[in-house]
Amino acid sequence: MTLPPPLATGEEIHAHLTAQLNLALRRPGMFGGEPALRQLLDLLLFTERRAGDLARQQRDWESCGLWSAVGVTGAIRNLLGVRDGEYGMASVYAEFAQRRGWLTPDRLLTEEAYEGLSASARRWAEEDRTWPDVTAEFGDPSVLFGGSNPLYGKTLGYLSEDPARPMVSFHLWNGCESETESWPPDHEQPLLLAVRFGDGPLPCSVTFTPEGERRRASRGR
Repeated sequence: MTLPPPLATGEEIHAHLTAQLNLALRRPGMFGGEPALRQLLDLLLFTERRAGDLARQQRDWESCGLWSAVGVTGAIRNLLGVRDGEYGMASVYAEFAQRRGWLTPDRLLTEEAYEGLSASARRWAEEDRTWPDVTAEFGDPSVLFGGSNPLYGKTLGYLSEDPARPMVSFHLWNGCESETESWPPDHEQPLLLAVRFGDGPLPCSVTFTPEGERRRASRGR
């Protein structure tokens, strides 16, 4: 009789879940969207004996306007005035993961570079910008939420070497101007709608570009 292989250790399970979470944050649609992220976070918190932390975080999101009847995804859709909020949603969950040491960034900004970005991002976003504009100004992101295809929206997250500093998220959209228009979208490159960082209510943490304001107005926001 062949004995079953030994079960994975708690450390191995935790490392596997962390790796899966990092993949799911970058391409949430391929993993099942927000429910899949919540399940991965629930399992990670269970392994660390902190099962109630996500419920507490949900209450914090609700208090600052990042929670809706359909979770963070709905709040991001309402915030940006777009139909697809999954990449912005993923950036919110990534902030939760970052604070717990689970997020594996592709790049970290030096403290000097982060200070420059966080000090200038809101003023810089007062003009319309595109995806190439963001990366030309601030470099490649720490985390790209979404793929590299410019026909799709995405969110670019920038992180400091200091894990206590908040992620700076650039929310980009690419879609049709009219609800009735078909694919492909009207724009060669994703358009920047908003920059988001910091704690507190959304009006204090979000700066909209002129295009972002137009999108919100067209959707009745």
